[in-house]
Amino acid sequence: MSVTIAFVKETAAGERRAALSPETCKKLLALKTKIVIERGAGLTAHFTDDSYIGAEISDNRDEILASADVLICVQTPPNSDLAKLKSGTVVMGLLAPHADPARVQSFIDKKISAFPLEKLPRTTRAQAMDVLSSQAGMAGYKAVLMAAQLAPRFFPMLTTAAGTIRPSKVLIIGAGVAGLQAIATARRLGAQVEGFDVRPETREQIESLGGKFLDLGVSAAGEGGYARALTDEERAEQQRRLGEHLKNVDVIVTTAAIPGRPAPKIITATMVTNLKPGSVIVDLAAETGGNCELTKPGENYETNGVLISGPLNLPSQGAMHASEMYARNVFNFLSLMIDKEGSFKLDWDDELIAKTCLTHDGVNKS
Repeated sequence: MSVTIAFVKETAAGERRAALSPETCKKLLALKTKIVIERGAGLTAHFTDDSYIGAEISDNRDEILASADVLICVQTPPNSDLAKLKSGTVVMGLLAPHADPARVQSFIDKKISAFPLEKLPRTTRAQAMDVLSSQAGMAGYKAVLMAAQLAPRFFPMLTTAAGTIRPSKVLIIGAGVAGLQAIATARRLGAQVEGFDVRPETREQIESLGGKFLDLGVSAAGEGGYARALTDEERAEQQRRLGEHLKNVDVIVTTAAIPGRPAPKIITATMVTNLKPGSVIVDLAAETGGNCELTKPGENYETNGVLISGPLNLPSQGAMHASEMYARNVFNFLSLMIDKEGSFKLDWDDELIAKTCLTHDGVNKS
């Protein structure tokens, strides 16, 4: 019997992305699945109902949820939606299990098989399913465009009849996917770009994009491609050297994150005080507390002549392409569970399935 895949409107404030694109709808139908879509579910990402050829479109959200064998989403559905799912339903998306223990308990109580895609192992095989990387690329791109808009200066060098304008000095903190995309985007806009990361192996990546690697003499290379937490002594030395350097920077974009933990505080209030008037900070880590001590999540505000921005859910600002990438990630992961007849099976011998699963059959698997 073929599996029924449900796709309904996102309910989180400001969420414009869609977990299913017309492209991945076509691919899933080719696997002999049944797809049921809530009318208008893709419109915020500019996907019309008519573009989901072959899917069943319904106005009854409750019936869609009750019929689902698999519910695909971007952010976790509200508990009112989870209550309408049948026991054993598979839910996959950015479920943020660390943010709400009560949500995990809801999955357990309903015997939902929950797959937070942010838990995917960082392996070569998982790259095509890596939602964090695909969405971080959009976030890094949008962050620099936001910084360029907020800055009271040009990014590129200009030679005009009124004289020469020097290029802006832009520092990108963190050289993960978001940071590298930010570096590339700032370079395309003509800025003088530096990249800083406590992992020395990122130097080559930063320089390959035309940025200059800022070496502060502190290394925090960790496991899985992420940075480890710094010791108190390392942090103090890093901040001292960074604070001196920031006095000559015009724009700062921070992207440093540690999975499942609050964002590391890198820019102190004292550093902000010492920045030049007209400087701009865009803190991509605002959702997990921010890399800057003065960041206010979801707000832009000015202090001592410095504009600090704490944007939330930047990938939604590029909803169409962010959704196309996210939907492909979801399809690639979901296709591991569907056989040639469209039937659904969880293969617990598959490392990607086993390690991504949070709850199954009333048990916390993490």
